[in-house]
Amino acid sequence: MKNRITGSIALKSIMVVVLIIAVFSVIICIIGYSGFTRALVEQYSQDAFWTAGMAQMCLIPDERDMYYYMTEPGTENYMNVLALFQRICDSTGVEFIYVIQPDTSDYAHIKFLFSVKREGSPYTLYEKGYIRETTNDEYRQKYRELYEGKTDRAVVVRDHGEIETDYHVTVMRVLRDTVTGTATGILCVQVQMENLHEARLSYVRNVILTLVGLAIIVIAAEGLYLHFALLLPVKRITREASRFAAENKITARRLTDKVKKNDEIGTLMTSIDRMEDQIVRHVENIRKITADTERLNTELALATKIQADALPNVFPAFPDRPEIDLYASMNPAKEVGGDFYDFFLIDDDHLCIVMADVSGKGVPAALFMMSSKNIIATNALKSTSPAAILGKTNDALCARNVEEMFVTVWLGILQISTGIITAANAGHEYPVIMHENSSFGYIRDAHDPVIGSLEGMKYHDYEIRLQKGSKLFLYTDGLPEANNKDNSMFGSNRLLQAVNRKKEGSTKEIIENVDAEVAAFSEGAEQFDDLTMLCLEYRGPETASRKQ
Repeated sequence: MKNRITGSIALKSIMVVVLIIAVFSVIICIIGYSGFTRALVEQYSQDAFWTAGMAQMCLIPDERDMYYYMTEPGTENYMNVLALFQRICDSTGVEFIYVIQPDTSDYAHIKFLFSVKREGSPYTLYEKGYIRETTNDEYRQKYRELYEGKTDRAVVVRDHGEIETDYHVTVMRVLRDTVTGTATGILCVQVQMENLHEARLSYVRNVILTLVGLAIIVIAAEGLYLHFALLLPVKRITREASRFAAENKITARRLTDKVKKNDEIGTLMTSIDRMEDQIVRHVENIRKITADTERLNTELALATKIQADALPNVFPAFPDRPEIDLYASMNPAKEVGGDFYDFFLIDDDHLCIVMADVSGKGVPAALFMMSSKNIIATNALKSTSPAAILGKTNDALCARNVEEMFVTVWLGILQISTGIITAANAGHEYPVIMHENSSFGYIRDAHDPVIGSLEGMKYHDYEIRLQKGSKLFLYTDGLPEANNKDNSMFGSNRLLQAVNRKKEGSTKEIIENVDAEVAAFSEGAEQFDDLTMLCLEYRGPETASRKQ
């Protein structure tokens, strides 16, 4: 009986001890389980926020407005940012980086602006502008808090319940307009927590299997392991991530120098060290690109000024010649253009007038324009026949036209004493003329081949007789082909209406009115082609005699 009582007491004691150990083990298990989970989730979140911060740096300050990206699809800036997002995604190992705009009426739908994923990821990439329903109420609430300014960052952890894409953590950073401060989008980074579920199950199994007899030792050892093997490295990683985010520079002693590990934490530390190297190199590359861009902009500004100075731009052009009044303007579509005009006295009684349009745009067209202008001017001083001038110019350009560019030219020589213009047209727009007490109308002259297309071409002269008060309006195709936002062209009819609205005005007033009407028609649409105009008024030789 005594043995039975002793055995019973021992059994009870053992049961109590086992119960105490079990309870203690469960408590330790819960504490370790919770701490383990929090530490990993915190680390995943910190890493994701760090990655989000790097991704946000790719949206340079003057382009953070998401409206810019929605109205400028496929631009070079957009593709560069998308490529940088992909590089960050690949180098950090995050699952998904995307930028969205939620429907602020109820936050039940989101619109995708950017979307990149890790190679091999089961996620679906969404095209820009794709709209889908918000995943759940938690995401909807986070979107609302970010857009209403309650917070600038948020975290959603999905590590329990039914999840279609396994355990993951999603961090969000609100993007704000740099001027108004209003929210324009949300930058999201999603990291899969592949190791979290398996690590937790493994931890629980080990605790259960070692509970009998070794529970306290195992729990204590596990606690020490968690502290030294995980928590301390995680804290070091967190401190290093915060330091690098603040200083953006590499220290002499790296994370892998401080802690030598061959597990996932060691892999993470190696990845962070490598990522810091890549980010520093990337920032340096951005600095170099910015410097190169500034240098290029400076050179283009200088080229714009050189080109503008190459065209006659002092008006009145001939203050000592009251027989004529002349005004011209050239607005390039890019920094430099391919259109040009020119006018100069060949002798006291002959004025040469040129209106030309080089194929293409930008720097190549500008160089070809300068060459063409100089050759025309040189030949004009040697001959008084427009057809001969164009023929010689064509042969000269064809002789070294490796890029196979061409130029349309209208060239006229006005005999000031008679008002007769001898002209030739090499594929250029029809001139517009108005005689005194009438309206502007087109001169449907014959078009010869463009300059620079084929050597040995022949050109033909024709005459235009100006009367006292006659006005001649010349232009390039950028005027009738100017587009508005509906892709409608300004057209030849609007051109005639525009010049006739100011037909009684001076040559400057006529050109300024046409320029204003083109701008009003375009309604802010980007200028597609160079816009060049020239207007000549013939006042007659008797005007000169009265002045004398």
